[in-house]
Amino acid sequence: MGPDPQLKWVVSAMVLTQLLACYMVHTLSWKWIFFWAYAFGGCINHSLTLAIHDISHNVAFGNKLAKWNRWFAMWANLPIGVPYSASFKKYHIDHHRYLGGDKLDVDIPTDIEGWFFCTPATKVLWLFLQPLFYAIRPLVVNPKPLSLLEVQNAAVQVVVDLIIYQLWGLKPVVYLIAGSILCMGLHPISGHFIAEHYMFLKGHETYSYYGSLNMITFNVGYHMEHHDFPSIPGSKLPQVKRIAAEYYDNLPQHTSWTRVLWDFVFDDSIGPYARIKREYKIVKQG
Repeated sequence: MGPDPQLKWVVSAMVLTQLLACYMVHTLSWKWIFFWAYAFGGCINHSLTLAIHDISHNVAFGNKLAKWNRWFAMWANLPIGVPYSASFKKYHIDHHRYLGGDKLDVDIPTDIEGWFFCTPATKVLWLFLQPLFYAIRPLVVNPKPLSLLEVQNAAVQVVVDLIIYQLWGLKPVVYLIAGSILCMGLHPISGHFIAEHYMFLKGHETYSYYGSLNMITFNVGYHMEHHDFPSIPGSKLPQVKRIAAEYYDNLPQHTSWTRVLWDFVFDDSIGPYARIKREYKIVKQG
């Protein structure tokens, strides 16, 4: 457990790559803007959301420098195009503390989602609209007061978006935001959203994936290991599996995120309802 000294350099290289890409795409036609947003930029942006996930556990600078982690997450947020990091941190704590908790864990789809998106066609639509549901669901299921960090996150993001617009026009801004939306929707990397906690086998709610896409997603596939040890950086989770192989090797696991998406769409037993939901009794301090 503890900070990952390489994380800040890897993330910064990704942010700078996207800023360079903003310059390179500003003269392209719109069709190529969307092509490169899906094929390249969105992959980096999705990876940055997973870096923000890692940073939310204070693994960039450690628990003693928690505020540094929050500000660094805003730096990682810049290519995503919309403010995300501060709100994610606020709700992700509940995901670990109250996994599957009704009206607490906003990762759980709502009843309306489960009822409506139940056919192959509607499940494809649901996957495509995932970024929208992840943005709106917390406001509906478990609204929380706006924090100062969220205001700062939004202000920094808007300023940087405006600077990019002033320098190179609208196309780079669309490239960034479209890439984030497209690659968090119907895209192979987005298979991790479904793979992590959807109940493909009855009674098993968390699954790991040990394939090659972990190399560009900060090992988010090592999800059982992450929930067991959330303070261990993603870069060290393969080491956890090697050390404790007898605890992980025989657990159900996924071998392909693309196959996960396919099964989610075409298997009638799997859909937004295929989650374990719990009732937690929250004791309020007087």
